[in-house]
Amino acid sequence: MFHNPQTVPALAKKCHGTNRLRLVPLLSIIRVMPNKFAAALLLALPLLAVPVLAVLTACDSRPLPSADPATQLITNVVVIDGTGASRREASVRLQSGKILEVGNLQPGANDIVIDGGGQALAPGFIDTHSHADDELFEQPNALAATSQGITTAVLGQDGGSPFPLLDFRLKLLDNPVAVNVASYSGHNTLRAHVMKTDFRRHATEPEISVMGQFLREDLQAGSLGLAAGLEYDPGIYSNTEEVIALARIAADHGGRYISHVRSEDRWFEQAIDEIIEIGRQAEIPVQVSHIKLALTTLWGRAPEILAKMDAARDEGIAITADIYPYEYWQSGMMVLLPERDITDRSEVEFALEKLAPPGGMWFTYFAPQPEYVGKTLVEVAALRGVDPVTAFMDLIAESERYSAETGEMADMIIGTSMQEEDIKVLMAWPHTNICTDGSLDDLHPRGAGSFPRVLGRYVREQGLMSLEQAVHKMTGLSASHMGIEDRGVIRPGAAADLVLFDPDTVIDHATPKNPGALSSGISKVWVNGQIVFENNLPTGKRPGRFIARK
Repeated sequence: MFHNPQTVPALAKKCHGTNRLRLVPLLSIIRVMPNKFAAALLLALPLLAVPVLAVLTACDSRPLPSADPATQLITNVVVIDGTGASRREASVRLQSGKILEVGNLQPGANDIVIDGGGQALAPGFIDTHSHADDELFEQPNALAATSQGITTAVLGQDGGSPFPLLDFRLKLLDNPVAVNVASYSGHNTLRAHVMKTDFRRHATEPEISVMGQFLREDLQAGSLGLAAGLEYDPGIYSNTEEVIALARIAADHGGRYISHVRSEDRWFEQAIDEIIEIGRQAEIPVQVSHIKLALTTLWGRAPEILAKMDAARDEGIAITADIYPYEYWQSGMMVLLPERDITDRSEVEFALEKLAPPGGMWFTYFAPQPEYVGKTLVEVAALRGVDPVTAFMDLIAESERYSAETGEMADMIIGTSMQEEDIKVLMAWPHTNICTDGSLDDLHPRGAGSFPRVLGRYVREQGLMSLEQAVHKMTGLSASHMGIEDRGVIRPGAAADLVLFDPDTVIDHATPKNPGALSSGISKVWVNGQIVFENNLPTGKRPGRFIARK
């Protein structure tokens, strides 16, 4: 049957049933195969004249179980359409997960009328840098995301991704979630699968070739492109040529490149030069993840960095960025020591003086002694009766021993390294979109508060940009930067991902001491035409879909 092109419509038709497990015989076969054989079958499918990705897409795109001839008519709203255009009063009609009409519409016989109360109706927010990869299956309602208006989460960030992506995509079909999901393929993940524990060196050409094959398989499964985390193991040991070779493969498939660049502090300018060079050599759109100036001597130099990026754009390199609205980051302790020498006291002294002051650094995870969570480095040092530098060196040594024994990550810290004025300059750049860099159960407030914080503090209170500009940076611009089509805008034919919010009251409440506190002012959130959040609660509906690269 695999050779019969008439099979595909029949298989797609089967996906229109209400049972998510009725995936068609071919996909059932792929699911139970070992990964390498499943991937090989995917690669061979064009020769078999069976475009399985089309079948997967048909499964993802089938009418939702509750779809019926009735339509939803959202009235009495101010539409901010995601393009940056001026707001306008209008009504919006939805049907079968799509936007049907926008304008001066009258209720019809089949309409379910929803009065928006004069609030703003915008496209659902797209989080271009999400760490909800595993948590989505544990928290399928994705409350931390939907409560701030997020309808699409882009996973596979900082070099780490679900692997292989095909397995993740099939798992999503069996375990639906409330938000849409897209994913990059992580360079660090590919590198780890090929080089195992022998990663503290440049990769050989054969190793890069195998990484490239894994990447191609992910791209065939719908990956958006290649994501790097060059400040983290094992990617920190790669050279630029390795990354360019993989980025070229992504480019050949119409993919993109996104990166936690090689340094956000000491060598930030060189790191920006590197991502520009990757874009130049691979001829691929590149995005700087969670752009920041995390070194005191860089503070105030945001205009210089943006001038460098503007010059690259003038050259024809499509470089962009995303940002979250906080002065502090979250990562492992080792990120402060790029040479990975935990015995170098001078390096630790430099880090605590120029990068992350001990009083502004606190632990969100420390496996060897969990009682340190929530305490600053100053407080932990006092408990140990040592100075902060000594405490940091002792703690990171304990963390490394724990990881060596268990094979698990042992620490996570939040460090205060940025300043408000730089955040404003970077956020206002026309090519910067908003993200969270957060997870669904995050001890950093960005996971629950990023988007309402921008709308409330940076738009309403500080007037950094107009409401239309901010929404564009959360929707249409984000979709463009990710290569996502038919989302991020309110127009007929686009996906019915929407957020209804009050511009006069929307605000974040998440803080370092209460990072999971939900925001105010988000009234309703639709994903593919179904309301997933209202009255400050999840509705329990899970209409999210996997968004594959077009």
